[in-house]
Amino acid sequence: MSRWQPDARGRLEQAALELFRDRGFAETTVPEIAARAGLTPRTFFRHFADKREVLFAGQDDFLALFIDPITAAPEDTAPFELIARSLDAAGDYFPHDRRPFSRVRQTIIDAEPSLGERELGKLATLKVRLGEVLRDRGVPEPAATLAAETGVTVFHLSFQQWIAPGEDRSLATIARERLDALTSLVAPGRSVGGTSE
Repeated sequence: MSRWQPDARGRLEQAALELFRDRGFAETTVPEIAARAGLTPRTFFRHFADKREVLFAGQDDFLALFIDPITAAPEDTAPFELIARSLDAAGDYFPHDRRPFSRVRQTIIDAEPSLGERELGKLATLKVRLGEVLRDRGVPEPAATLAAETGVTVFHLSFQQWIAPGEDRSLATIARERLDALTSLVAPGRSVGGTSE
């Protein structure tokens, strides 16, 4: 076996997901994942710190996905529109061809309480970071915290719909739909873009 294999990370992810789905997360070992991928455990640990990281790798990229559009927005952008920009960026991060992976991943997380706690922790970290970035832009409290909480809630609800069986709309479309529904609760007759209907 050669030391470097093309797309080793992708092969390890696929092998891990198949084993987690078929045998359960707790019952699957790193050597089994590596063997399924045709690689060695040493190669696995070049790409992932442990088997959990197959499901949770890229935390910094995930946070940046939401934060970068806020920091790049014009200074006078309203907090709600900042959140809308973040959710649009999330749509780009979750294209249609990623949906099968995300569906299987969520099934695995839902079946293992410790993974569910890790997922909730990831969303909690996102709320904290969004609040910090909004406050750094001068958004006062409680608006900064409310906007951060709203953004994460809308993302979570939109993501759950995006991976639902039979759903084929983009994540960005679903998120905008939910933002519009929220806007209609607090400002009837207005859309996310701020124009009257």
